[in-house]
Amino acid sequence: MSSIQAQVAQLVQGGNILMLAWGAALVFSMHAGFAFLEAGSVRRKNVVNALTKIVMDWSVSTFIYFVIGFPIAYGISFLKPVSEITSFNFNFVHFFFLLTFAACIPAIISGGIAERSKFGTQIIAGAIFVGLIYPIYESLVWGQWSGALLWAMGLLGAHFPFHDYAGSVVVHAMGGWMALPAIMILGPRLGRYRKNGASNPPPIHSVPYVALGSWFLMVGWFGFNVASAGKLSDISGLVAINSLMAMVGGVVAACIASKNDSVAIYNGALAGLVAVCAGSDKYHPLGAAVVGAIAGIIFVKAFQLINERWKVDDVLGVWPLHGLGGAWGGIAAGIFALPALGGLGGVSFLSQLIGTLLCIVIAVVSSFVIYGLLHRI
Repeated sequence: MSSIQAQVAQLVQGGNILMLAWGAALVFSMHAGFAFLEAGSVRRKNVVNALTKIVMDWSVSTFIYFVIGFPIAYGISFLKPVSEITSFNFNFVHFFFLLTFAACIPAIISGGIAERSKFGTQIIAGAIFVGLIYPIYESLVWGQWSGALLWAMGLLGAHFPFHDYAGSVVVHAMGGWMALPAIMILGPRLGRYRKNGASNPPPIHSVPYVALGSWFLMVGWFGFNVASAGKLSDISGLVAINSLMAMVGGVVAACIASKNDSVAIYNGALAGLVAVCAGSDKYHPLGAAVVGAIAGIIFVKAFQLINERWKVDDVLGVWPLHGLGGAWGGIAAGIFALPALGGLGGVSFLSQLIGTLLCIVIAVVSSFVIYGLLHRI
């Protein structure tokens, strides 16, 4: 390789590293969004707990994903002398970027079990999920075992790989469905439901905090989706515009469905962004808007259903938002990405359904086992 070719290769590598570092920083900022969203949704006496949990979950997740989770998912270990891993520059920043995804799992769960989970128990559970459970499914979709999932898809008659460009299912559905068993095991907050069964939701501490948290998340989401390209040369303007269209689709739909409820509207934006991740690289922008709008409606109706009718106290609505919204996003990619609806194709409904259901099974079973054991201990 000539010196010019070497310099070009080095420049390309540096551009890829810079792009992923930019994306990682944006997604890292989303964790401030998780913190303020939860702090605004709980009672004043629990604000400090909410803010502290998120930064502790992030810190523990960093260690556990570095040592265990990332090697499981991608077969790359950093447990070597520095002299042997200096060539891993790209892998280091790739780890940082994917860590910001993995750390979303305990942050999502935290919002569902807010105000009644023991601090230490939640930290331990988050470490187990980030270190062991999440990386297994991550590996099947994005990592070293993706061929096994494709082979299984073929046996079930699905001739396209499961497609999740930026984590509707891998991150959001996984976190949302993991939260549901924890919420059910803990039970509702004291006084959440009256003796006659009537709903008695504690007042939200701060709508401005909720709005601020949502804005952090909305801005950071463009790093979440756009930087999922992995390489500077693969960055797509389509992903950016589809993220925007799904977000505003979720806002408008949630506004109508909730009859102008401010908190629901901000969550509608997040629901749209959750749902668009999977197919953001394949939708027509108008298709992305429809996917986001449906997600906004799902959030509003499911939040009312789980909290009011089923009497399951999901404080931030993480199961409707991330669990159902993420699952809808995975399945929607098998519909709205089809060329008949203006998409780029290369997906199938059956593949998307199988991959999404597999995530739900792994999330629910592992969560019931882990939280069940921790609850007894």
